[in-house]
Amino acid sequence: MSTNDRDNDDPDLFRKAVGKIRPVKQDKVHPHRKRRKPVPDQTLRDQREVMQSLLSDGFEPAEDIETGDETLFVRPGLQHTVIRKLRRGQYAIEAELDLHGATSIQAREAVDAFLKNARDRDKRVVRIIHGKGNTSLGKMPVLKGKVNSWLRQKDEVLAFCSARPNDGGTGAVYVLLKRI
Repeated sequence: MSTNDRDNDDPDLFRKAVGKIRPVKQDKVHPHRKRRKPVPDQTLRDQREVMQSLLSDGFEPAEDIETGDETLFVRPGLQHTVIRKLRRGQYAIEAELDLHGATSIQAREAVDAFLKNARDRDKRVVRIIHGKGNTSLGKMPVLKGKVNSWLRQKDEVLAFCSARPNDGGTGAVYVLLKRI
């Protein structure tokens, strides 16, 4: 080892070169804040339009429902005891929508908004009164079949069935919604 190498390894030489030191008050480096992702307004509008068109009147599996016919729909995997309790009206009704006097278009918009609002407020069991069609042309229910169709198309609907006679009978349905 030469003398020049020893001089470079000398701690006093390092301290002279660095000079006076002072402790750093804060040694954390905060990362830059991530920017929020932009809201795709047009995409959201397009998706809403698609959902509205999917909830159209074109899908009518229950078109030939008679006034007295009971309505029942259950998604696969739901327990029989849950369905039995729903049909017996043993769940507390947490919200209600009455469609009497509404046109099909008004009713569809009302059902859509009602279900969204119920889900947002964490409601599980709701009742939709669609009527029996006593005041409609030909005394046939118009909204009953449409509500049946719309509810089947909604993913958040686990099951629905005709209400008990004291809650509207075949003129209303109990609807069981998914948990959020």
